[in-house]
Amino acid sequence: MMLQWDDLRFFSAFVREGSLAAAARFLNVEHATVSRRIASLEASLNLKLVDRRGREYQLTPDGVKIGEYASEVELTTLALQRFVAGEDARVEGEVIISAPPAFLGSLVAQRLGALRVRYPGLKVRLVGAKSATSLSRKEADIAIAFARPEEQSVVAKSLGTLSFALHASAEYLQTTPPDQYEFLGYDQSGEATLQQAWLVDRLNGRAMVITSNDLRIQALAATGHAGVVLLPDFLAMDYGLVKVDQQASALEVPIWLAFHQDMRASAKVRVVLDFLIEGFSNAQRL
Repeated sequence: MMLQWDDLRFFSAFVREGSLAAAARFLNVEHATVSRRIASLEASLNLKLVDRRGREYQLTPDGVKIGEYASEVELTTLALQRFVAGEDARVEGEVIISAPPAFLGSLVAQRLGALRVRYPGLKVRLVGAKSATSLSRKEADIAIAFARPEEQSVVAKSLGTLSFALHASAEYLQTTPPDQYEFLGYDQSGEATLQQAWLVDRLNGRAMVITSNDLRIQALAATGHAGVVLLPDFLAMDYGLVKVDQQASALEVPIWLAFHQDMRASAKVRVVLDFLIEGFSNAQRL
């Protein structure tokens, strides 16, 4: 039996993502490539792993079991890669950071020039993520999130909290009576967030007139005098917005920094972790 690791990797992605199309997007290939790899794995194992119903693939009982084995092999391979990378004491190579897009832009991207001057061999890939990122599957080396990661073998460090408050343009506040304020917030994709729940509780029947899944777009709408938006202080400063009420209590949102425990010894990861911690510390002092 000649088993190809890539066939297992593609099949594992199919099982995890749930469809050919989703696996293809995850792997950045055509869905026909995923289909071909699954067929190759079936031939190598002499097992039927999926029932084919047009473009719909359903796992067979053998497919479910092989999917479990494939996932274990994938995680073990990634752990080996992390171990090898972690043993490297040089600050060289790529580090992948995953975080909500607004925070990557304001707290990370704008400061990367200074980091690159200090470590010219370091490459940084920024991944804007609005949902949880898997560190075990090496979707990122470091993740920043509003909720503590629940994956096993992940080291999580609390960065404290970020203060969110209601902001608007100075012109909007000067020309609009408080009882006529209109609001900007998340669309349905952000309904479960702590920020949206806090905002909805304070609408008191007033309208939310513009919604977006991206905090930066909400901020830009506020700069165009469209209404009041709930933003962290550092982001409001970036867009020249002012607080609606300087005396009002702020919403404190917890921030977590996480990395896989196999990367503890990696010099490049440690350098980037220190850089991120410094940036968040500065933002909290605004």
